[in-house]
Amino acid sequence: MGLWQIDTDTLARSRFVLSPFAETFASLKLLHAGAGRHPGEAAWLRAHLPGYRARLADDPVAALIVRAALGASWIADFFCPTSREGESFEETVARVRAAGAREARDNLRVSLRGPLPAALERDDLPERAAALLTYVWDETVRPYWRRRRRILEADMVARTARVSQGGWAAVLDSLRPGTRWLGESRFQVNMNAYPPREVAAGAELLFMPVTPRAGWVSWEGRERYALVYPCLGVLAEDHDRRPAPAGLAALVGGARAGVLVLLGTPMSTTQLVAVTGQALGSVGRHLRVLLDAGLVERRRAGRSVLYVRTAAGDVLVEASGTDVTPS
Repeated sequence: MGLWQIDTDTLARSRFVLSPFAETFASLKLLHAGAGRHPGEAAWLRAHLPGYRARLADDPVAALIVRAALGASWIADFFCPTSREGESFEETVARVRAAGAREARDNLRVSLRGPLPAALERDDLPERAAALLTYVWDETVRPYWRRRRRILEADMVARTARVSQGGWAAVLDSLRPGTRWLGESRFQVNMNAYPPREVAAGAELLFMPVTPRAGWVSWEGRERYALVYPCLGVLAEDHDRRPAPAGLAALVGGARAGVLVLLGTPMSTTQLVAVTGQALGSVGRHLRVLLDAGLVERRRAGRSVLYVRTAAGDVLVEASGTDVTPS
């Protein structure tokens, strides 16, 4: 299994950060797979998979790069650099473009676990990889970035709140399948059989949510490590199209029922607006009614005020036939 040795000070300084590049790369992985895991992904693929496949048909070398770079257990390093906090997509992809030709070929041999196809024995691999990533960002991610950003921010706030409630172990265990805090400074990051890595004292440890069901780990030298994970399933689905349970909607109203279902995960008013698409005033009125009924409660996480279901709210949602545990 993949194991990182992390001292307590490094873990305490770790942060959840947004990465437009990670969101783009996760979207590329979803396009490469060609199949979604929930209705929101399936709808996005219907809109963008034909254009992506046409783009690869026009550039067979780029198609070969993707197939070679996304190895069974290793992603070619040059193709997926570790994002830095506050870095724009353009700044990260510039590092892809700046990779050396020999470095790119060597990285692809590692991800392929063998020799390169003859068509990839060329010097423009970094430029072609950067151009493809830019296409994915411009055509399939940036049009949705404002809403996706708010969904990702909601996930980060929820995870941060969970740290304060259950400690880092509870959060690390829930990031994605294969992650687990083993104790004694040991963090299992995946199920791959690689030698343990010691995260140097003082290194940056970053956790980056993405909306597709994708995840990976990366590092930059010994100073920066990142774990990319899929954001909470309850946030990643297309809530504008998913109706609330009929019985619960009949009792409290459809829009209010949708808010109550979402609040199995702590969320702020702004995040609820982003995820539901409802107006700020409407969300505020729903929260007031749910608060007065004792179905939700307020909590403070740093500067944010979060709302979450109470035990009574859980009982009501569970009785309606809805799973109360976020996936």
